[in-house]
Amino acid sequence: MNFDTEIQTIPKLGKSYRKFNVDEVRADFPILKRLVNGKPLVYLDNAATSQKPQSVIDAISNYYTYENANIHRGLHFLSELATDAYEGARLKVKEFLNAMSVSEIIFVRGATEGINLLAYSLGNGGHFKEGDEIIISYMEHHSNIVPWQLLCERMNLKLKVVPVNEKGEFLFEEFEKLINERTKLVSVVHISNALGTINPVKEIVNTAHSYNIPVLLDGAQAVPHTKVDVQDLNCDFYVFSGHKVFGPTGIGVLYGKTELLDKLPPFQGGGDMIREVSFEGTTYDDLPQKFEAGTPNIVGGIALGAAIDYLSAFDREEVTNHEAELLIYATRKLSEIEGLRIIGTSENKASVVSFVVDGIHPYDIGTIIDTNGIAIRTGHHCTMPLIKSFGLPATARASFSIYNKLEEVDNLYDALIKVKKMFS
Repeated sequence: MNFDTEIQTIPKLGKSYRKFNVDEVRADFPILKRLVNGKPLVYLDNAATSQKPQSVIDAISNYYTYENANIHRGLHFLSELATDAYEGARLKVKEFLNAMSVSEIIFVRGATEGINLLAYSLGNGGHFKEGDEIIISYMEHHSNIVPWQLLCERMNLKLKVVPVNEKGEFLFEEFEKLINERTKLVSVVHISNALGTINPVKEIVNTAHSYNIPVLLDGAQAVPHTKVDVQDLNCDFYVFSGHKVFGPTGIGVLYGKTELLDKLPPFQGGGDMIREVSFEGTTYDDLPQKFEAGTPNIVGGIALGAAIDYLSAFDREEVTNHEAELLIYATRKLSEIEGLRIIGTSENKASVVSFVVDGIHPYDIGTIIDTNGIAIRTGHHCTMPLIKSFGLPATARASFSIYNKLEEVDNLYDALIKVKKMFS
């Protein structure tokens, strides 16, 4: 691909985009200039966390240097400045997800807290009764398993799990067998962090809604790699983490339809989520404040807004095409290595290649190639039931992002060949 750096206007959208050029993109991420063990960093652990562009780093520094104050409560200049920046970030998230209203955007610590918030509030809000069922899938991250297990134990509910096939694909026909009048929630991952499988989420939502069942989608891996439109998906809830989409750690988003969030009780109590407090009782504030007790991660919200600005400056189709090219090339290249087996071979994938090599533990692979400056992830990827379903204790995982290059795939290939030679 021959990209230049000029701004290109996309007439069909009526918006000017920054033309995608991977070398220009890499220059935006200062950490990519560093050496690891004397070698240029090859960062292929993006499914765990993404690196941060200078604009996000600057947003964090700017807040603490020029705007630091608590929000919502203060009438002084700095408080109003910080409040405007924080609430401006909420508006950016609303536009980014195409939510109906900013009141549907709840800032949380990450996707994990968003799911826990829902588990707590749905459990305390009369949504479930003893004997009801929740459906998840074998592909779920632990953060979309454990909160529902805790709720099931507390309320005597039943957790039902949709299996996957040998390619790591969601078995839709099995989902249709599991869903029934006792099902009260479906909660599934949009894109698998361990396999890269893109689930048929619109079909899942439509099927659940035919039973009047709400659906939560875990979008932690989807938001960085594909354009998400919650109105088009028609999901009832959606969660993602800022640190996987070029933002800081400790900030994330729970989207929920207004009519559903309005019915739920607060997750936590404290300042800023109340309208009036007395010793006789408390009335709660409107959305989104009802779910945001205490001083929030102000700088995290502002920096997440900067991350969204950064990603939104590009035509998402160009970004998706670049990452798809990386995935196709890596799949073909790694498949040439004798004894290497890719885990998760769905044709509908994004950004992730998980693999094992005969006779070599994934931990050894990860440790050895780190000496060449290559960062991958090894382990069960917080999807222990999924990895065990393949009869494995762990895999090695290379995951790609906007700033990765084909040459880095070649570096990974060369390092894996060296590993094989060491163990032969």
